[in-house]
Amino acid sequence: MEDILRPIYQERASNRNTLGILMIEKRNQVSPETDNFDSILLVIVKDFENDWLVKHYEFGSKSAALHIIDQEQLDSWIRNNTYRRAVEWILNGKIIYDRNEYVTNLKEMLQLFPYEQRSLRLAMEFSKLTHGYNESKHLYETGNYLDAYSRLLRSLHYLGRIAILEKGYHPEVVVWNQVKRIDTQVYEIYEKLIRSTESIEVKIEQTFREIDLTLEPRVATCAEHLLHVMQTQDTPWGFGELKTHPDIEPYAYDLVGIVEYLVSKNIIQVVLEDTKSSDVKHRKYKAAEG
Repeated sequence: MEDILRPIYQERASNRNTLGILMIEKRNQVSPETDNFDSILLVIVKDFENDWLVKHYEFGSKSAALHIIDQEQLDSWIRNNTYRRAVEWILNGKIIYDRNEYVTNLKEMLQLFPYEQRSLRLAMEFSKLTHGYNESKHLYETGNYLDAYSRLLRSLHYLGRIAILEKGYHPEVVVWNQVKRIDTQVYEIYEKLIRSTESIEVKIEQTFREIDLTLEPRVATCAEHLLHVMQTQDTPWGFGELKTHPDIEPYAYDLVGIVEYLVSKNIIQVVLEDTKSSDVKHRKYKAAEG
């Protein structure tokens, strides 16, 4: 396959701005990791004129996709988890060109998964989980059981990713096979929800309880990134002030879910401050002591 595709990437390899090229080949008949292409070529370029360029090719009965990605865009994907396939491609791809060991070092960094990156990723997945969990509870309480079930199932995917991240691994695109190997407790919650013959109302109630029990010992780790930011100032935070903090940007859209959840667990305290109206208080937040 590499010989057939060489003319496609050879010109890129001779470009002084090209940092590395990887090839990822389809391993199964159905391959979400490669978008069902037989091969993926990932070309990482410094100062690329586009953030991300994709071209599709066909040769005989085979197909390939070429992804040319700017280095800064790739860094953003990795930091913010906005394109999970890219991490898999780097970790599992075969290096076919590597300028000054850029790809080798990138692979090593991803395999080591530095603590700061994991802490941020845990906060991101936790914010999505709590947001979805709260939405599902609201839908359940208003009698919208099918919507509550759907939202709860999606929330479980975030719990699965949290379980993987805690063990120091990057979540894969196909997450539940990975969860089954790493955390049987979380996998059993998911399996029970989709396979149980109980009524939908009972299944949802049981899953709420099991998520609460499973999440409780993980809350401190998942909330660590947010609490660290909150502890950088002595005064309470207005929600808008916290939401626009640059370190919170990757999960700003789901911040309300994590804050409300941590308030309910007394990990974040609500501080009421006076406004111009004697009847209305400004609600601010601070990390609970101890």
